[in-house]
Amino acid sequence: MLTEQTNPASNRTQSIDLVVAAQQGDRQAQAALYSQYYHSCISIAWLLLGNHHDAEELVQDVFLHAFARLAQLQEPAAFGGWLHCIVRRMAYNYRSRRPPAYATDPDLIEPMRWVETTPLDILLAEERREQVHIGLQKLGALDRETLEAYHLGEQSIAELSASFRAPVGTIKRRLHHARKRLARELESPLAI
Repeated sequence: MLTEQTNPASNRTQSIDLVVAAQQGDRQAQAALYSQYYHSCISIAWLLLGNHHDAEELVQDVFLHAFARLAQLQEPAAFGGWLHCIVRRMAYNYRSRRPPAYATDPDLIEPMRWVETTPLDILLAEERREQVHIGLQKLGALDRETLEAYHLGEQSIAELSASFRAPVGTIKRRLHHARKRLARELESPLAI
């Protein structure tokens, strides 16, 4: 029984020819390179991502990226290594942008979602809100205006800096000191 033996030098020359043809825009050469390198790229992506679906999606993007930049490859014989570097780099980028997936039991989450608000909770929250407003009135005008603009008006530090015509550092310092003064007003027995 005779088996056909493949010549590594012949395969290498064939790959180089495919890369050169693909660089010249030959779609069949691109398809042949895709078929030839798809499984090795999937293997690398799967090892780095740990998910076959994500690996397949990434490899599609890798080939689009690689074929769009194929003219930049100066040494056609380096195509395989170049392509595998792209897979690794894009997999690392994909992994760093994707939030980690946590397996959770829905039975554990459900009790945490349900928060019952009682009339007492509503009353206490309303009283606390009233105390804060009374405390704000006891502050100096600049402290009160700064806190109200930031917390109630939801202005950013940069917006406060523009509206008060003061540097960002000054606004941050004002907020810090105004919060401390408000906390002291809320702690005093006369505030209640």
